[in-house]
Amino acid sequence: MKLFNRLLILFGTLFLLIIFIGISIVYGYTETSWQVAIDAFRNPNDSTEHLVIQTVRLPRALIAAAVGASLAIAGTIMQTLTKNPLASPGIFGINAGAGFMVVLAVTFFGVTSLQVFTWVSFIGAGLAAVGVYTIGAVGREGLTPMKLTLAGAAITALFSSFTQGILVLNEAALDQVLFWLAGSVQGRSLEILSGVFPYILIGWIGTLLLAGKLNVLAMGEDVAKGLGLRTGIIKLFALIIVVLLAGGSVAVAGPIGFIGIVVPHIARKIIGIDHRYLLPYSGLLGAILLLAADVGARYVIMPQEVPVGVMTAVIGVPFFIYIARKGF
Repeated sequence: MKLFNRLLILFGTLFLLIIFIGISIVYGYTETSWQVAIDAFRNPNDSTEHLVIQTVRLPRALIAAAVGASLAIAGTIMQTLTKNPLASPGIFGINAGAGFMVVLAVTFFGVTSLQVFTWVSFIGAGLAAVGVYTIGAVGREGLTPMKLTLAGAAITALFSSFTQGILVLNEAALDQVLFWLAGSVQGRSLEILSGVFPYILIGWIGTLLLAGKLNVLAMGEDVAKGLGLRTGIIKLFALIIVVLLAGGSVAVAGPIGFIGIVVPHIARKIIGIDHRYLLPYSGLLGAILLLAADVGARYVIMPQEVPVGVMTAVIGVPFFIYIARKGF
């Protein structure tokens, strides 16, 4: 694909993202319009509609965009590193590990600080990533897509069981984290995003710096080493980026699944396999998909809402089955 076409697709998708952010701001239980939304920023007043747009929907839209982009980029990096089409933060237990550590911090240590939440989430994501890599590397064959998938399933089940066990023993904590565990951007404020965004931003910048190296690594580890690439350092750098993006997303919105599986495959079909374009395009598509899922979540059982994690599961499960049936 020519450079001009790729740039055109990128800018077109960026424009589409802006449209979906606008849709997220305008539509919901409280009836508003595009003109009301514009007035809420140009000539704000104390009306209910303006307050809802400024304090509820704008933060919600920005959080959904940031989380969706981060999970999609993390999934793209993981699929490239592992050569596994099912690799994603959700399937490989990274989201479950981050979620478990947050629940542990809330129930046993009474943590309420967002800054502590963030670091606890990073620790959980890192432990899960190391666990999957260690289990998957055991045996003569070394790392294979199938072994990594099974290791990820095992780690996910382990941390999910621990999480459920803790919540059974502490019903008070269950009320605090149940909606968060399902994955949701509802009720989040810009303060929550601002506390985590520096780490997510570092992950995004690191992704752009890593893109060229991932192109070389995608040709095969032996070829990459022959070209002088320090594959061990690159993989470690990539793992840190995944932990920052996935851990930061879980700290803000809880463990939202399937974005990291679905989006990379769609992005490759449209933009190609050059990571210099694939990674930012995956981020844009991930943001759009989560925004669309969040808007849909508002209307399924209105006036109540379903967690956005439920909507992404409805989208992602059929796609997961399709990829699994195609084989590795």
